[in-house]
Amino acid sequence: MMNSSGGAAPLAAPAPGHGRAQDASLANEDLLPTTAAQRHWAWKDYAALWVGMVVCVPTYTMASSMLDQGFSWQMAVWLVFLANCIVLVPMVLIGRVGPKYGVPFPVLARASFGVKGANLPAVLRGLVACGWFSINCYFGALALHGFLNILGLGLAGPADGQTISTSQFMCFLAFWAVHIWFIWKGPESIRKLEVIAAPLMIAASVLLVVVLLMRVPPAQLFNLPAKVVEGGPKTWAALTGLVGFWATLALNIPDFTRFARSQKDQVLGQAIGLPIPMALFSMVGVIGFSASAILYGKAQLFPDGLLTQMGSVAAGLGLLVILLANLTTNVAANLVSPSYDFSQIAPSKISFRMGGVIAALLGLLFMPWKLLATSGSYLFVWLGGYGTLLGAIAGILLVDYYLVRRTQLKVDDLYRRGGDYEYTNGWNLHALVAFLLGVLPCLPGYLAVSGVVDKAGMPAIWLSLFDSGWFFSLAVAGLYYFVTAKKR
Repeated sequence: MMNSSGGAAPLAAPAPGHGRAQDASLANEDLLPTTAAQRHWAWKDYAALWVGMVVCVPTYTMASSMLDQGFSWQMAVWLVFLANCIVLVPMVLIGRVGPKYGVPFPVLARASFGVKGANLPAVLRGLVACGWFSINCYFGALALHGFLNILGLGLAGPADGQTISTSQFMCFLAFWAVHIWFIWKGPESIRKLEVIAAPLMIAASVLLVVVLLMRVPPAQLFNLPAKVVEGGPKTWAALTGLVGFWATLALNIPDFTRFARSQKDQVLGQAIGLPIPMALFSMVGVIGFSASAILYGKAQLFPDGLLTQMGSVAAGLGLLVILLANLTTNVAANLVSPSYDFSQIAPSKISFRMGGVIAALLGLLFMPWKLLATSGSYLFVWLGGYGTLLGAIAGILLVDYYLVRRTQLKVDDLYRRGGDYEYTNGWNLHALVAFLLGVLPCLPGYLAVSGVVDKAGMPAIWLSLFDSGWFFSLAVAGLYYFVTAKKR
């Protein structure tokens, strides 16, 4: 039930347990709908949340990777802006579930995948988050490593044939450990961190741009010829990868919007905090990449490389800001979601805190230094690959909530066996088939671009399907689900 301001009434639907009995295996305190007292996040909190997540090394690297793949800076920035306008649509649509029902993403997924079948999208989203968590820990480690060297410690970088040194790995472990404190304190500590950190990161980004523009004339900086790459820049594949960048949050955004005062707050905050800040910060990546090529003779994909070469006190402060930026992004984007996602697997045994610890431990198993060894593997393989998986899930969630259920959920049944979302032993087989139909056609192309099979011998159709993976999987999975759901 919505109030006159567009927000949620104290509870939009009966709390589980107020109607029919909930199943202890499907509920814990963290997964239950938020109360009226918990719904106090305003639009500025969501704008700050997004700015805090946007201003991070992966965003910077995304823009610099595009220049390294043959795009002009104008095209790179435009594609970043367009991609984030596209992903904002499912972000806002799925986010509307939060203020209305107060449930997190894994619980929402029960409506379409089944009370047990929701484990599939929850685990997939959680594992992607673990990968991103590891990547951001690596970026933070590089910044910490560079800062310690500015202080005069003389830590060694990777030797020939290595992608990471022992000292860099120790920095990786140290930065990893810091995240545990915030996940232990819960979502409110994360909101406070983002509100404080966002202005600092904006100021630091502006300062870096000013310093670089003072050293390199803008006419020279923005007139570097585009890098020549074999086959030319891959516009559609890049756009798909860029959409996939935030396809993670497009799924689990209810984890945050469930704390919103109103629908207006979540919509306005996200609209202000996502597309334009992404485009603006991508400009920082463009300027840093081009300036490093002009000043030092080698274009740097990562900002820590540029700042270390600058070698001043200001550069040291910049590296500290990178640490803060990666911490804010990592905690909000890559630990909150898997905390809920892994809790979905066994709610009676895994709390929000325990889910976050599990995610952090799994993150240690990823090797981001290998994934980020080349710009192509980052932009096309990683972003495009998981974007395909999450696009299919997003298509199913959107079709189920808006077209099949007309935005009406039975909250009690989300937390009990034998209700409307029981399907077949807790699994909705139609959703599972829809997911497979959306994802499997893109698998051959993924295997080719990732080097598992010979790309030269792969028919062009399979490569094209992967290049449009997020769009294809969302459309196919959503269409099949709609057709089969209407027959039930």
